Amino acid sequence: MAAAIGIAGLGAVGAAALKGASEHGTQAPAHLRGAAPLPYARVISLNLAIDEKHRADALGAACRAVAAVDGGQTAAWMAVGADGLPQSAIIPRQLKRMPSFAGDLLDSSSSHGDLLIHITAASARAVPDAASQALRALPQWDVRWHLDGHRPENHVQHGKGLARNPFHFTEGYGNPDTTAGITERAVVTADQGEPDWAVGGSYQVVRIIRLATDFWDRDTVHEQERVIGRRRDGRWLDGTPSTEQPAFAADPAGKITPLDSHVRKAAPDRRHPPPLVRRGYNYQRSTDDQGLIFSCFQRDLEKGFEAVQHRLQGETMTKYTLTTGGGYFFVPPPGESWLTALL
Repeated sequence: MAAAIGIAGLGAVGAAALKGASEHGTQAPAHLRGAAPLPYARVISLNLAIDEKHRADALGAACRAVAAVDGGQTAAWMAVGADGLPQSAIIPRQLKRMPSFAGDLLDSSSSHGDLLIHITAASARAVPDAASQALRALPQWDVRWHLDGHRPENHVQHGKGLARNPFHFTEGYGNPDTTAGITERAVVTADQGEPDWAVGGSYQVVRIIRLATDFWDRDTVHEQERVIGRRRDGRWLDGTPSTEQPAFAADPAGKITPLDSHVRKAAPDRRHPPPLVRRGYNYQRSTDDQGLIFSCFQRDLEKGFEAVQHRLQGETMTKYTLTTGGGYFFVPPPGESWLTALL
């Protein structure tokens, strides 16, 4: 079913774009390529530096600049913000500025943007080189904010891309373990009421989450595991392996896995996981400022990230985290066909 949705369910523009990507040797759009993303990244938010009437030309230049650095040991893509498209364009239904959720303290200087360029690479050295090359080709855009990230212990296990976060826990177990599963969660289809040009694209959410690592490390491992709802090695607290579903129904009062633990708040019914794909990175700007570049992709922003975010209110982990930036963006289908259709 997922494979059918991924190709047959795409509109003409989206299907043509994905077909074109396949003909050029890539099996998926850059943001969804591979079970695990490449281990090093730079996220760059830009604002348009020229007048509105030249916005379409600037978007075309951005497409070409990103395509020039995508491939081989580098995966790069662009995404547009709510104000990044021409005023005459029909924008994706759910694309807007990221709101401030309960507990957020968003810094405007590290939030939002007209355009997002996300560059990942197999080596730390390749990221700034690719970023510099792309930005040299984009004099029409000004950098609003940027942040570098990495994925310690980045690896694939049972078809899922896993990495260690600054809280010493492995992330990624909730992602699909097949390409079809990733497509089903992350790629917009023709039956969603989205603009034709957006079919085959994805909503991307970026959240810069500062983590109180010193505060966290004062807790025992047992206390940390009860806050997360998993063991550090990925097993569930009831002993169930990471590859199987925990028996939450047998623990209605949360004696084994607390009801306010992260995993239980995020997805109380593990048989129906949140319809999104996480591909985040750790960041460290100083010893006092480190955390996560949370990044996820979905076909439906309200059913994906926003539904999870609302469920997470009241979780125990809130006292260890502070979201300070990020934004909502839309990743167009591969190629430039979407831009022609947009106009």
